[in-house]
Parts: sequence; C-alpha cells; structure tokens
Amino acid sequence: MLSFRIQQADDVLCESDYFNKIKKKILMKIKHKYFHKTTILSVMVCFLMSGCDKGFDELNVNKTAATSINSVFTLNNATINTSFPAGTILYEIGIVQQMVSPNSGVLAGANFNQDIRDNTQQNWQRYYRSVIRNTYDVISTTKNLPTRSNLYNMARILQSYSFLVLTDTYGDIPYSEAGKGYTDQLIFPKYDAQQTVYAGIIKELTEATAALDASKTIETADVLYGGNVSLWKKFGNSVLLRAGMRLTKIDVAQAQLIVQKAFQAGIMEVNSDNAFIKHDANYLNALGQTLNSTESSNIYLGAPFVTYLQQTNDPRLKSITLRYVGAKSGNEQTITRATTDPTQQIGMPFGFDNGSIGTEVTKSKLASFYDYSQVDRTRMAKTTSPMFLVTAAQTQLLLAEAAQRGWIMGTTAETFFNRGVKLHMEQMALYDANSAISANVIDAYQKANPFVATNALEQINTQYWVASFLNGPEAFANFRRSGFPNLAPNPFPGKSIKGTFIRRLTYPNSEISVNSLSVKEAIARMGADDLDTKVWWDK
Repeated sequence: MLSFRIQQADDVLCESDYFNKIKKKILMKIKHKYFHKTTILSVMVCFLMSGCDKGFDELNVNKTAATSINSVFTLNNATINTSFPAGTILYEIGIVQQMVSPNSGVLAGANFNQDIRDNTQQNWQRYYRSVIRNTYDVISTTKNLPTRSNLYNMARILQSYSFLVLTDTYGDIPYSEAGKGYTDQLIFPKYDAQQTVYAGIIKELTEATAALDASKTIETADVLYGGNVSLWKKFGNSVLLRAGMRLTKIDVAQAQLIVQKAFQAGIMEVNSDNAFIKHDANYLNALGQTLNSTESSNIYLGAPFVTYLQQTNDPRLKSITLRYVGAKSGNEQTITRATTDPTQQIGMPFGFDNGSIGTEVTKSKLASFYDYSQVDRTRMAKTTSPMFLVTAAQTQLLLAEAAQRGWIMGTTAETFFNRGVKLHMEQMALYDANSAISANVIDAYQKANPFVATNALEQINTQYWVASFLNGPEAFANFRRSGFPNLAPNPFPGKSIKGTFIRRLTYPNSEISVNSLSVKEAIARMGADDLDTKVWWDK
C-alpha cells in the first residue's frame, strides 16, 4: 500500500527542480522512518493541494475499463440464458406428467394443481431480464450497421423464439414495448394481445431468416452455431414451423400457409442442426443443478411417462431412468441399489402428497417413495447436460402432422414420423455416451411400433411429448394444442384449478404490483390471471 502511495505521489507532483528536491527528501524519510509515514504523507497532500495539477485528469481514469462491448457477446449472453430455469420441472414438466414430487413447500406447483407464483414466474424473469433485454440491445445497436447484418438478424430470430416461449406460457405479454426500459426509459410496457404477438413473431422470423447472407460478415464468436448462416436459417424456419403449427386450433388456413413457407425455406433435418445450450462447469444446467442438489431425492418420473415407454418397449427408458431399488431414504439412494433395467422402473403416480403417497407405495410393494424411478442424474440430468430448445426430432414430427393433414406433399407422414422418432433416439447419445441407443435397437423398435395412419395425430404427438422431455415449455404448449398424449387429469384433492388441466402460468406478483395498469388491461382482454384461462390459440 505504501509503495502505491509513493508511486501516486511521484506521478502527480510537478517536475520542477524545486518539487523534485523536496520529493527526494520525503522519499528518503519514508525509507528510513516508516513509522512517520502518516505525517509525511500529510505533507505530500499539502504539496499536492498547493502545487500544480499535472496528471490529475489521468489519475481518475480507469485505463482498463471497457468502453464498448462487441454485440455478439451480448447476443451470447442472451443465448445462454434461454436455457430453462428449474421451475419448469415444477410446472410445465409436471403438467404434462413427466416428472412429479410428493412434497409441498418450495416444490409445490403442478403436482398439486396449485398457483405458486414464486415458481410460475421463473421463465418470465429469466427471459425478460436476461434474454429479451439483451436481444433488444443487439437489435438496436446493429440495425443500421450493414457489416453486422447477420448479427442483427440472428438476434431477431433468437428474440422471436424467446417471445414464442413467453406468450405460449403466459398469453398476453409485453412485446412491442419490451426491452425499452434501458434505451427509452419505458418502464411500464403495455401488454400486447397474443394474436398481435404471434403476427409479430411470424413477421420477424420470416424476414430475419430470409435476410441472413453467407456472403456477409460471419459472426464466428456466436455460441449457438458459430455464426453458421445455414444453421441459423434452419433454426429460424423450424421456429416458424412451430409457430405455424400452434395455430391449428384457431386458424387452420393461416397455419397451413406458415407451415408450407417454413418447410419450403428449409428446416432442421439432422441432429447437427439442433439448437441447444452447451453447459459446462462454468455455466451449469439449472435442471441438472436442482436434480443433483438438495432436491435430488424429492423429484421422480411420472407414472404416465414411465408406463408409456414400458408398454412399447421403448429403449429410451433405459437411457433416461434410474431406480434405487429398496431405498428407504435419500441417503439410501446409493450406486449399489441403482438399476437402469427398464422392467424394474416404476413411475410415481399423480395426486398424492408425502403423506398419502404411502398407500401407493404399499400397493406397488416399494420400500418408500424414494424407491420410485428418477431421471438419471449421472447421465441425462447432469449439471453439464445440454439443454435442447428446438430439435430435428421435434421438427420432423411436426412435419409428420402437417403431411398427415395434407399440407405438405412429396414426403409421407410415415417417413417424417419415422425420422423424428429415430432422431430423438439418436439424440440420447448427446446427453451421455452411456445413454446411446444402437442403430439395430432403434430399427427393432420401429418395426415393432409402426406408424398407423388411422391413429396418426395421437401417435405423432405422443412421440412429440417424449421427444420434448426436459423441454417443459414446448411439451406443455404442444399438449394444449394437440390434446395428446391422452393423459388422465391429476386427481389431487386440494387443487386450485376448476378445469382438468392447467392451461397457462400466472403473471409475476412484481408485474401486478409495479406494472398494474398494463396487467389489468391484459386480464380484461384475455381473462382471469389464473391457471384455468386459455391462451388465444387454445380457445
């Protein structure tokens, strides 16, 4: 610290002979009489105050601070934050009955059909604060820079994808004024009707994807695709396809038109096209964190999910699950009890809490509820597992439905369906080498479970449910749109919903208290802010 002060004095004192002589005397005294440093430094301050001010301006300038940020890094910040928060386990994944907990408190949500806003708000807060804010910044910064046109359009695509997740989850949302709090000081954004949001998303995806140009600057620092224009185009068109299919209940003609445009423009066909977030020791998968930490023994695979995979002898069950046979507590969930044998897996039923689940445990002849099957946290649910946002498997299955509806010609629904199922089975290896499924096993499964045209929509969308495992927002949206899989409602007696299934998630309390006028306008237009209200395309 003393040497720093000496250097500081040396930098600031004027360089006249007089001041140099005085400075030398001071430095000598500091060296030989360190205990007098406080008095001496006071003298130095006097010289600083009474002497000339050479160097003062530079003294208060941080010469290592960044004066600007390359916008591609801002986009990367947005990209990695599209990875879903842990709350999707408690709501979206729970609503579609893939995972469940018998515990209340911080884990309460879809398991009891209750509105717990600390958990329903997680996607809202993650996406608006860390995704929409950053994509808006990139779009604003690069809009008028011809040399960054690809980056500009990449940001538009990612933002549109993110708005799709938000509006499908909550309904009416801030859209046209979202992200303007920092640039325009617009801190109370209006909520746009979901129909308006969809029109904007479709327009943005169509224009931005078409505008990408491989002959222009390639943004190689991009963490999603390394700036690969072809892959960004497939991503944008596949999101557009997803948006088009979402309209099948509300506007069939518009849905068909959008699907055809997306398909013709080029969509995801192989797993190397997948849009997914790579996690590592520095940036962990939030679902994996939850399933490997304090809640590791409190969350289980749902009985409907496990039973479906068992009934069809689906090899993905072995890739996904792990059961600690005979465990009476979390501490007894040890490797010596672990099995991935599909015939030994038992999913937890819905409708029970940690008191009433005991009856079901007895029926199933288990040691305790800790004896039910879980997603394997050493393979598929590692803290470093990838988070898949949009995949070739999902895309091909949506095309299977489009072909079945007669919207796409040249390739049969059966071909698209078989591709989608195979791609998802091959995707298992991307989680962990020990989850890989061999080609001959995939072939055997598909021969034993062929496409049936008379049951096509249920078959396709049930496979979409499986292919969207751990992508709660997409599984939840497609379940509401298609009505498949054919699930029995959660029978928990203390439910707060009036209908059979949760249809949307509720707005954050922070929005209700701070942006209350905009929220009230949305509620007046859309319907009550509860779990029963259907979003626009779900009517």
